[in-house]
Amino acid sequence: MKNLIPVLLISSIVMSCNEDDYSPVEDDVIISEELPIDSNILNLPDSPFNYANIVLPDYFLDNDVLNEDNTPNNNAVTDDGAVLGRVLFYDKKLSLNNTIACASCHLQEHGFSDPNQFSIGFNGELTPRNSMGLANARFYQNGRFFWDERGATLEAQTLIPIQDLVEMGMTLDALETKLAQENYYQVLFTNAFGDGNVTSQRIALALSQFIRSMVSYQSKFDEGLAQTQNINNNFPNFTASENRGKQLFLSNQTRCFDCHATNVFVGDDARNNGLDATITDLGVGGITGNNNELGEFKVPSLRNIGLTGPYMHDGRFSTLEEVIEHYNSGVQNNPNLDNRLRQGNNVRRLNLSDADKQALVDFLHTLTDEEFITDEKYADPFTD
Repeated sequence: MKNLIPVLLISSIVMSCNEDDYSPVEDDVIISEELPIDSNILNLPDSPFNYANIVLPDYFLDNDVLNEDNTPNNNAVTDDGAVLGRVLFYDKKLSLNNTIACASCHLQEHGFSDPNQFSIGFNGELTPRNSMGLANARFYQNGRFFWDERGATLEAQTLIPIQDLVEMGMTLDALETKLAQENYYQVLFTNAFGDGNVTSQRIALALSQFIRSMVSYQSKFDEGLAQTQNINNNFPNFTASENRGKQLFLSNQTRCFDCHATNVFVGDDARNNGLDATITDLGVGGITGNNNELGEFKVPSLRNIGLTGPYMHDGRFSTLEEVIEHYNSGVQNNPNLDNRLRQGNNVRRLNLSDADKQALVDFLHTLTDEEFITDEKYADPFTD
């Protein structure tokens, strides 16, 4: 038997709703047994995978990392909630013509990013921006999502691609009706929320739980940090070039760590990183109307960065080598350029040697987590 965990409405999701949909499941409401799942449709274990209580290294639990965690108090990850989120994430029924799932643009083997510059929507059209990786999405201090940060929360973000006329093309009312007709969703919603009522609010909660459970922490970098307990020390499992790259990454010469901070390598806010002297994509400023934020974009985690190319919001760089060269010699001056990339009124140049540039690339590859990109609990559960 199982006790169900209360789930409350997240106020930042902007949509029509009925408060009855979000009546908390009382602690004494108990389901007598796990409901069966049709194994011809879904390959799920008899007991849910562990999503809620992943044992993370101590350095994921320090205050710097914990302060980046955007998990709201009323949508903590639960095993059954994340199972439902996993199925939703991979289900093409979330698109109008049953051709596109969330996973179509966020592939596990690519750190839940898209290897194409732009993603293909349900009707064959291309998205205007590159699909960023989702590994460690739960860690970002201001809690906003999308390159232009128009998603106030992850819960709000999850429903926007579903309704986008290029990406998935659904309305929320049509989605609720469509999914309610599937027996496996009656089972999964009951396991997660206490009854089989399919609502867009619950869809957002479950998808968010699954995405926040995607914590990458078993890379070569993690092995080295576990051995030394000090990011500044040389790691015994690193090559000389990888240790040199780590040293450069942390140094005042490059200031990479200023924008990709903590042991999860995340930003604290959107930044203008000098991609263009004349801004063509307004970024955050296009959402807020603040001219000082024009050309600013979210700073994603660098975990699994070696797998998530092409790079930048528009996928303009195919390789990490190109990214490093941009920061070395290609940053363009514009009024909103981040101060960390300035030297006086001019652009700061890094003056890296070829060996140093290669060392930085080598270090970034140590953030690849092979366990994460092959873990069954994040993989497609559908049998065909």
